[in-house]
Amino acid sequence: MNLTHNENTVTIFVTEVIEDKFCIVCHYGKKLYEHIAVALNNGENVILSFKNAKDITPAFLSETFGSLYANFPQQKIESSLKIIDIKPEDATDLKSVIAEVKDYLENPQRFKNAIEESLGKDYL
Repeated sequence: MNLTHNENTVTIFVTEVIEDKFCIVCHYGKKLYEHIAVALNNGENVILSFKNAKDITPAFLSETFGSLYANFPQQKIESSLKIIDIKPEDATDLKSVIAEVKDYLENPQRFKNAIEESLGKDYL
């Protein structure tokens, strides 16, 4: 079972949701996002456990947290989501991913301009 309920709090075990200990694939990040979104939409607080997770990639984290920040207010996420059982180096990656997501959402055109400048107009 990938969820445990306690009053108004649900614990989501990442490895059980994605059915793998390797957190490397983007569609796994999307699957995790969907579980978190359901809980948040139900007004629940979420404890997100990375217990037994291995090789947590920025792509996986970006898919999960990019979707969260794109679809929920920052205050809701930060007051309703607690992350546990994450290794220090993965926590550092997560902080970087969240900072990048916030920067992007604040000014997406700036990122599009940078891509266009680097790769050309035809790339987009």
